[in-house]
Formats: sequence, C-alpha cells, structure tokens
Amino acid sequence: MKELELKYGCNPNQKPAKILMNGEGELPIKVLCGKPGYINFLDAFNGWQLVKELKQATGLPAATSFKHVSPAGAAVGLPLTDTLAKIYWVDDLGELSPLACAYARARGADRMSSFGDFIALSDVCDVSTAKIIKREVSDGVIAPGYEPEALELLKEKKKGNYNIIEIDPNYVPAPIEHKEVFGITFEQGRNELPINTKLLSNVVTENKELSEAAKIDLMISLITLKYTQSNSVCFVKDGQAIGIGAGQQSRVHCTRLAGSKADNWWLRQNPKVMNLPFLEKIGRADRDNAIDNYIGDEYMDVLAEGAWQRVFSEKPEVFTAEEKRAWLDQLQGVALGSDAFFPFSDNIERAKKSGVAYIAQPGGSVRDDAVIECCNKYNMAMAFTGIRLFHH
Repeated sequence: MKELELKYGCNPNQKPAKILMNGEGELPIKVLCGKPGYINFLDAFNGWQLVKELKQATGLPAATSFKHVSPAGAAVGLPLTDTLAKIYWVDDLGELSPLACAYARARGADRMSSFGDFIALSDVCDVSTAKIIKREVSDGVIAPGYEPEALELLKEKKKGNYNIIEIDPNYVPAPIEHKEVFGITFEQGRNELPINTKLLSNVVTENKELSEAAKIDLMISLITLKYTQSNSVCFVKDGQAIGIGAGQQSRVHCTRLAGSKADNWWLRQNPKVMNLPFLEKIGRADRDNAIDNYIGDEYMDVLAEGAWQRVFSEKPEVFTAEEKRAWLDQLQGVALGSDAFFPFSDNIERAKKSGVAYIAQPGGSVRDDAVIECCNKYNMAMAFTGIRLFHH
C-alpha cells in the first residue's frame, strides 16, 4: 500500500487528505482497526520515533502519550511504587509488565493532558498494557505488534472503532525530509543526532556529580524534547517525564508550565490527596479533574457548598498553601532538559522550586555565566550539550 486516504486533514473542511509514500516503497504501517486521521498519524509517527529512541538509549521498554503533536508524558518501563500505582489508577490490576509500567507512567504523569491521547509503544503490546489502554479515554495506539489477546481487547474499544496501527520496526526513512507550507516545499536533513551520555560530559558547574540515574533521566528529557513542539522544557524523575512545557514563545514560560505540571505530579502523592473520600460512582477522569482543582488555586470550585457533595462522601479539608509548599520542598533529584539555551537565570530559580538538581541544555547564551552562577548557588550540576533540539 503506497497511500491511505483519510477522512479529512487537521480540520473537517480540509479535504482531500491522505498519507502516501513518494517514490519507491510501501507505507510501513498496517491499520488493524479503526480509521486514523491526519492528526492521529502525526502523533503516531512522532510518538513512535520517541519511544524507539528511548528504547535504544536505555534498553528498557518505552511508552509515550501524545496530544496535538507533543508528548503529554513519556517513560521507560521501571517498576511502579505502590504510591504511583495508586495515583495512576492501576493499583487494581496486579503485577504489570515493564511495558505496562512504561505506559502507566507516561499516561499518569499528566493525566489531564493525556485524556484522549494517541499512544506509542516501543515493544509488542502485551495483555497487561492492553488492559490499561482499554479502560482509558484514548484515540489510538501504534506499536510494532500486538499479542493476539491484547489485540482483541483493544478492538473492543469505541465499539470496535479504536485506532490500532502496526508499524514495521525495521522501517528507515529517507535522510532528507520535506514539508509544504503555503504551497512552498521545505527540505532538510532529518534530525538523526543520537542522544547518549556523551552529550553530558561537559559539566560546567562546580558540582560535577551526575549519577547514572541522573544521566538516564537527562537522556529521557532530551529525547522527549526532540519530539516536542518548541520552545520546550522537560522535567524527569525516576525514568519518566513529570512535566513537559511545550510550544511556548518564552523559555521561562516553558519552565513555569513544565514546573507546575511536575508540582502537580508530586502533590498528587501527598496522603491528603491520595485519601480524598470520593463517591464510588465517580470515574477516573472526573477524579482527575477534582484532584486538579483541589491541589490548585481554584480549590473552592470543588470544595464549595453544593459542589463537594457531588464528588465526595464528606467535605475534605483545604490543602493549604503552606502544606503544599512544605510537601513540594521534599521533591528532590529532578532532572531538567531544555531544547535551547537558557537566556536568563530566572529559569533556574523556577526549576529549583520543583526539586531540580540536574540540568542539560545546549549553552551558548551571552548570559551563560549568570545561569551557571545561579546553578552553583543551589549546588546543581549542569551539562552543556552543545546541541539544539528544536522541533516544528
């Protein structure tokens, strides 16, 4: 198959639409179920590249949760703690496979953004992973294969219309890529730059200590950024992205956005949040929305008289600003990657509030000295990679 007709492009008025191979060769995909759309395929192909590189870099199964051509989460298949299993709503599923752990992490980091995601998996989708996917609101999945039982489970989603794509893991694209904007063709070499620990060798701060775990987290951040709409910043902890700030014009806004998402990820693990007395009838998505309100500045939206009764069996206590700050101060050892240099030290000041201890960024700003000085103030270790990772 050299081309596949789509229902429409980015929007219903954009017709005709299709994906196709120019020149020789067949499309490296099979649609096993559903009818994926234009944006679905953009998410699928970007997500597949991301997880393939994560697997190559770490040797671990990887998963990502994509929304609107940027990842909402990305992770490798490290085991879940009891706390993470609970806040990701998978504590009732028993022992999970490494791939299932990867997707639970990728989905769970920012569940609000992952609602209605497109999933990419580095490995053959197993039953354990399919069980998680089946019960989440999602548009589709791409993987190099599916176990028969897993495929049957996924085919039951959306009344048999769930988008399931199988990709040839051996497919290698042409080294030159093209895109059209306003009828004009752009051409460039593909970004084939490998992300590895060699990029982290130029540590420019007084603190030169990068643990092996920190190096893995920094690689995860950089690979995630490689497929995130720029400007972008990514916070990573223990093998998973915990906050991604994508597509912002100002870098400090990227850092603030990613930092606020990392903060929410950590606040969800506070006992006061984990023990919220939800009514049994409240589903996972509505619980996520309630939690987001409860830990945010608009907490009265869910705690006001007449509002809490619709969600909780009893009225929760307010999670005060002082309590939240004290809990956030316990978050440590976070890694941060940036797709371009930090022009001001305000990014470092914000990163510190979310427990950042390790940073990887290209360097090259006229204010590098001020950024390094700020890192030294907080005993952070920062590597200059010398590479930019813009993606558009």
